[in-house]
Amino acid sequence: MGEGPAVRPSAAITPVQQMLASGSGAVLTSLFVTPLDVVKIRLQAQQAPLYKGTDIKLFIIYFTCYDQLRDFLRYSMGYQGDHIPLIAGGLARLGAVSVISPLELVRTKMQSRKLPYSELMVCIHSAVAQDGWLSLWRGWGPTVLRDVPFSALYWFNYELVKAQLCEWYRAPQTSFTISFTAGAVSGAIAAILTLPFDVVKTRKQIQLGEMEALGVVSVKKPSSTWNMMRNIWIDMGYRGLFAGFLPRVIKVAPACAVMISTYEFGKTFFQERNLNQARCGL
Repeated sequence: MGEGPAVRPSAAITPVQQMLASGSGAVLTSLFVTPLDVVKIRLQAQQAPLYKGTDIKLFIIYFTCYDQLRDFLRYSMGYQGDHIPLIAGGLARLGAVSVISPLELVRTKMQSRKLPYSELMVCIHSAVAQDGWLSLWRGWGPTVLRDVPFSALYWFNYELVKAQLCEWYRAPQTSFTISFTAGAVSGAIAAILTLPFDVVKTRKQIQLGEMEALGVVSVKKPSSTWNMMRNIWIDMGYRGLFAGFLPRVIKVAPACAVMISTYEFGKTFFQERNLNQARCGL
């Protein structure tokens, strides 16, 4: 804890403006990473066919929550230090994962079974009727184990790399190139370290889709994340745990770079707009 709460920047933007800034990046990122995401799922699930669809991500909620949490810890609570992005990133992702987990499950089902949109609601109603509403959150545990550490590592490294690049180039503020580079580097590091959890999450959701396609009702308790990792290690060694390594890195690093640089560009635009409006109002 510092001696007192820090002062917020004079050209701060509103949460609505943050959502608008992240929204443009979310659209570009989703369109960019869809083919790579399909390839990654095929490699991890071994039998999942290609699917023409969109990558469902709630970047808007996630990025806005991160900025709000980070600013709250820094400016309202007065906490300082490199651990702030680590905490804010992990908490923001935990909330986002809980919201998007059913959407991720539906997306993976559609990719694994070539399910058209016309049959989507039928599939959801069938799953709820058979296993209850909690079945829509199947794979939540592995997703949390993958995404929360990923986000914590990503934001921690991003803020560090961004600060170092700004100091190196003596830039008074973050440029598009700096944020793009920092996003790619931090995204690649986080993607590599959390890849085994991504493999387990994808396999669990694919298994559910295969069981439903065959009309099989499982009475066995689903394997835990750690048991699945152990079985993968026994069957295929470390290669199994890091299946889809190249597609994931190729997907995540540019996606993080595009998303964060677009987001930072949008925030800068709104900050300058708010500052000009404040000056005109004086």
